[in-house]
Amino acid sequence: MVTVFVRFILCFCVSHDTLEYFDREAKKRRDQETNLWNEPGDPSHSERDDDRALYNLLQSRAQTQRGSRGYRRLSIDIEAMRDMRREVRDKWKMILENLGFMAEAESLLTVSTSASYDRMRNAAVARSLLQTLHTETSIFNSKEPPPERYLFILDRLIYLDAAEDFVAKARRFYPPKDDDDDDEEEENPSRINLPLLLSRMNQNISGGEDDEGETTSPEE
Repeated sequence: MVTVFVRFILCFCVSHDTLEYFDREAKKRRDQETNLWNEPGDPSHSERDDDRALYNLLQSRAQTQRGSRGYRRLSIDIEAMRDMRREVRDKWKMILENLGFMAEAESLLTVSTSASYDRMRNAAVARSLLQTLHTETSIFNSKEPPPERYLFILDRLIYLDAAEDFVAKARRFYPPKDDDDDDEEEENPSRINLPLLLSRMNQNISGGEDDEGETTSPEE
C-alpha cells in the first residue's frame, strides 16, 4: 500500500513538473511570436537598440497600473513596434507563398531563441543576401541594420535552393524607395522614432513612476 502511494506521489509530481515545463515553453513561443525579436539568439533582448526598447517597454508596462495614462501610452508604443515587425514578416510570408511555399511559410518564418549560428549551413551567403535585401529592396521598414532573425530564414531558403528566387521576387514586389518616399515615411506619425523612444524609455526607467505618480502593480 505504501509503495503504491509513493508511486502515485512520484507520478503526480512528474506530471505536474512536465505540465509546468510545457506551459513555460508554450508561453515562451507565444512571446517570441508576438514580439518577433530581431536578435533571436539574445535572450536578454539588449544587444539591438530596437529589441532593447521593446523589452524595456514591456517591462515598464508590467510594472504600471492597468488603465492609467502611462499604461495606455506604453501599450500604444508596444503595439506600434509589434506592427512594424509584423509588417516585415507579412512581406516575407507573401513572397514565400508566391514562390509556392503555401503550407510551409509559417514554419520557415519561425525562429526561436534556440537558433544557433553554429548550425547554419550557409552563413556567409545568407548574410550577403540579407544585405542585398536591405540595400536593394524596401522589404525592411528601417535603415537600421536588418534583423538577424531573417538570416536564419535565408539559410533555410538556400538549403531549399529558393534564396535567389526569393531575392528576385523581393526586388520585384518591394523596389527601393526614393527620397520622396523616405521623407513621407519620416512624416508619418504612425512610424516609430527609435532614438526618441529610447530616450523616453531611459527617462521612465530613471523616474520609476508613470506621469500620474500612481502606484504600480505587476501584470501577468
